[in-house]
Amino acid sequence: PGPELHRIRNLQIVWQLVDNDFRQLIQRFYELQTERVEAYRLFDEGHHAYLKSGPHYDFIQYRQLVHEITKAFNGINKELIQMKDRLREVYDRSDLSEHLEKMQEMEKEKLELTARLQIAKQNSQDHPNQEDYKEEVQILKHK
Repeated sequence: PGPELHRIRNLQIVWQLVDNDFRQLIQRFYELQTERVEAYRLFDEGHHAYLKSGPHYDFIQYRQLVHEITKAFNGINKELIQMKDRLREVYDRSDLSEHLEKMQEMEKEKLELTARLQIAKQNSQDHPNQEDYKEEVQILKHK
């Protein structure tokens, strides 16, 4: 084979490596989303257990759970920020980078909403005769 064919084969190998790396990046994105779903599930279960410990709530254990969940979310977010930058800088995919950024913003809103819902649930439990708290729980559940 001539030098031109050899160069073409080398380019094909390089493109296969880039393609595999890109696939791995996307696969890791899905893994991170799965981790985030699991973190939310644990957060919800922990809050449910916390509410069951009322009226003398086990706040120390719940605070530890919040700390662990926060660490998990921070790790996921850090990796997603790196991924977003790689998509833009290495793969010239600012469209995917922007999409990832919007998803991160929506996840931040979801976490804030989750915290508000947890507070509302505790208020509703602590004040069962006040309809405002029950109504707030229902409103937040449907956002």
